[in-house]
Amino acid sequence: MSTMSDYERIRLVILGGQGVGKSCILKRFLFNTYCNKYKSTVEDLYNKEYDLGHMTLKVDILDTAGDMQFPAMRRLCIATAHAFLLVYSVASAPSFDTIKQCFEEIRENRNDYQDIPIVVAGNKLDLTSTHREIAIEDVSEWVYCELPKLRVKILECSAKDDINIKEIFRSFLTLSKLLPKNEVADSNTGLKRRSSAYVSATSKGKRRAESPLLEKDKEKASGSGSSGTEGNHLAKPRSRSLIRRASRKTKQQIRDAQVDECNVS
Repeated sequence: MSTMSDYERIRLVILGGQGVGKSCILKRFLFNTYCNKYKSTVEDLYNKEYDLGHMTLKVDILDTAGDMQFPAMRRLCIATAHAFLLVYSVASAPSFDTIKQCFEEIRENRNDYQDIPIVVAGNKLDLTSTHREIAIEDVSEWVYCELPKLRVKILECSAKDDINIKEIFRSFLTLSKLLPKNEVADSNTGLKRRSSAYVSATSKGKRRAESPLLEKDKEKASGSGSSGTEGNHLAKPRSRSLIRRASRKTKQQIRDAQVDECNVS
């Protein structure tokens, strides 16, 4: 988003339904690990620090629950986020409906939602040969034709087979204009992970007390919902004539991402 470069520390929030692989995507990216066993997430926070050459970027990545049982917690994490990753499963039509609901929550709670970097990721691409319920053209139509203009990118990925996982997180750098759109993130561009730490869900209370970002953003969040109606009123959906171009653009992004390996590590 336009003000992201002003922050030394930013927060990425991952939203989506149960069992779509939010945690699997995150752990594949952070630790290059994958586990078939499903374990429900309440709220996990991961911290990373990256050297972009011209600045040091500290990132908090918040992995949220997919069962919608904690509405107050969800509102707080949405209000304090600088970017969103919306995850659905390409093998589950209901999971796509869930991220539509997640987006509506973002729109209701953030009057600046059109300026926030958002990546829509369809996980479980490895299952498409036998079981696909959501075509990427349907996702493109929803994002590019039915919604107001957003700072958004669509990707399909597989945490299991490590397909497009790095590209998901690299997309946030280009969407937020922290990294030029056509620049390759490699050792020559200075995109290097400097340190990492994991905080489990059991230490949520301590984490919130110690995080200056969260305390600062709580104050911002207290008034963010009041002007959301006005922002929604001004936003207009785009013409459906964009669907073919949007679909072709999205397919090309996927093909390019598969060929061009991103070295964010």
